[in-house]
Amino acid sequence: MSSIVPFDSRERLLTQAKKYISDPGLIIAEKDRAIPLLLRVLKLGELKLRRKIILLLGSFAKEDVYWPLYEIMCDPEEPDELRDQAALHLSVIAPFLDDPHALIRKLIADLKNPDTDIKVRAILALGWEGNMGAALSLIECLYDLDEEIQEVAVSALCNLKDSRVIGLLFDRMQHCSLDQKRAILFNLWRFKDKQKEISEIYRKELEQGEPSLRLDILILLGQLDNDMSHEELYRSFLKDPNPKIRALALDRLGTMMSIELDHVLPFLDDPAMEVKRTAISIVQSYKK
Repeated sequence: MSSIVPFDSRERLLTQAKKYISDPGLIIAEKDRAIPLLLRVLKLGELKLRRKIILLLGSFAKEDVYWPLYEIMCDPEEPDELRDQAALHLSVIAPFLDDPHALIRKLIADLKNPDTDIKVRAILALGWEGNMGAALSLIECLYDLDEEIQEVAVSALCNLKDSRVIGLLFDRMQHCSLDQKRAILFNLWRFKDKQKEISEIYRKELEQGEPSLRLDILILLGQLDNDMSHEELYRSFLKDPNPKIRALALDRLGTMMSIELDHVLPFLDDPAMEVKRTAISIVQSYKK
């Protein structure tokens, strides 16, 4: 039997799919008809429509859509952005599947695939909270020779939301590339239950680590809840040669109301305009 959908039939399918997209409540009312139709259109619609269908089916039909998503993710003929969306959406819906173990086994097997694109997307798809069954396989990816795989593995491990990986990532920072270290630092702040430990890692890196990462780390430090405890650290960067760092440190101290007006005034003469603007803003806020 031919797999080609006649033009008029195809147009009817697309019209009906768009109707469901514009009225998601109709999917619930006509679930037995709507979901099979949307799954069909997922294979033949235009890219924009297919992306909307993925979002809808991820909400209303997780059990029906996860294998089609996996197929899209692995298909080299599919557009890259759709493959990326499929991988990320798998990581979103997988925790809610009745039994995700078959999917997990398939994705872990893909970590051995010589195709880097499939491997990267499998790593993305495995990164969901509580998926500790994939932890060891993801840890192995930290040591892959491909830097993209290393960095994606960092993000996926942090998405597991298990603070036991913090020590491992900190140890890895001592021996990894600058790009992987940056990826680790950019993900650690997400462990909200380990704010004190993460603060200490950031502080140590600011004191002893790569100077080119200082601005990034200071920005990340502001994401933590214990910002007030960093007052003296920010003061130590007020004379940093990098004007962006000076401006950020000054801004943080001003926001915390932890710097006297007399100590702000000299920055009005700073050679960097961004530092001057920050100082002006603080002076104005103090005069209100």
